[in-house]
Amino acid sequence: MSAQTNLKDVLQPVEKAKGLPNAHYIDQDVFDEEKQAVLFNNWSGIGYGKDIPAAGDAKPINFLGMPLLMVRDRDGEIGVFQNTCRHRGMILIEEPTKVRGPIRCPYHGWCYGLKGELRTTPHVGGPGNNEHEDIKLDELGLIKIRSYVWHDIVFVNINGDAPDFTVANAALMERWKEFDQPMTHGGPESSVKLQLKANWKLAVENYLESYHLPFVHPGLNSYSRLEDHYNIDESGKYAGQGTLVYQQLEGEGGHKFPDFDDLSDKWDEAGEYIAVYPNVLLGTHRDHFFTILLEPTGLNETTEHIELYYKDEAVKNPEMGTMLATNAIRWKSVLEEDIFVVEGMQRGRKGDLFDGGKFSPAMDGPTHNFHHWVASNLEASRNA
Repeated sequence: MSAQTNLKDVLQPVEKAKGLPNAHYIDQDVFDEEKQAVLFNNWSGIGYGKDIPAAGDAKPINFLGMPLLMVRDRDGEIGVFQNTCRHRGMILIEEPTKVRGPIRCPYHGWCYGLKGELRTTPHVGGPGNNEHEDIKLDELGLIKIRSYVWHDIVFVNINGDAPDFTVANAALMERWKEFDQPMTHGGPESSVKLQLKANWKLAVENYLESYHLPFVHPGLNSYSRLEDHYNIDESGKYAGQGTLVYQQLEGEGGHKFPDFDDLSDKWDEAGEYIAVYPNVLLGTHRDHFFTILLEPTGLNETTEHIELYYKDEAVKNPEMGTMLATNAIRWKSVLEEDIFVVEGMQRGRKGDLFDGGKFSPAMDGPTHNFHHWVASNLEASRNA
């Protein structure tokens, strides 16, 4: 197969369109093309600020084979760098760590500050001489990767050419501006990791639509029915689904998680589940917020990193401890129910005669939105 798949049918209106061709799920050449045109050219999620909470904390990330390093500096700011020494290309940090001095290369001892600046180059001018006229410190800092932190997710734009994050995601940020307020991670039990034997895009596609609820999530559908949901379909920007009957978790004695501050009446019973293209899924409610970062680890392998956030007083209240764990288990159970269909679609893409499928104009608008966005990015890259 060639990476130059025909995307004409994908770029049609939903009532006429077909889905992405099989090659976009099973062909390594196409995966490599999408790596550049879709994931590196846009704002992709790679990690979480909670994992580097204090100054000097550093965490290496392997993003589609590219070695990156997330670092929190002395000003509390998060920076992302290529995890590669500017001297001989040595990996600087192998495991999450606390950097108590400079970032020191283990090969020849070149040292970098937490903002990436090159500070010292031991013996670079000969034994005992740490300077050389051809080694200019201000030109050899770590290669900084463009990054932005939103809802604790660290997004990066590898190629550096995407519009500013706040421009690229302005419409979604406006939609959810009420939730632009402090949130606290629920602790170790609020972190869930799932492994999928499927291409990362299939996890996005499944998340976007409520069509499958009666068939895949009968428990959830018993109180949040298909007819209680609505499509969220902003062409070229974002997509997802919402519910009109969100029910708060209730613990012993009638305890509930405290609401986020100053929410409008819309959120009394509403919840929304939206994809931040390309690889981040978000869910918001009156009393908790969750994020799902999809880490593509191979052509047909994906790791889902799921994190839950609350108002600070919920996390600090010992009476809420059991509820925090229960809520994480509840979401883990729902998301695990999706694994067999996501993996089933992956296996189904081996069917040579499958033509991308037919969208339901009434139910599949958000999924078509994502397919169209992916295809548009590929076409733009091919024509650049």
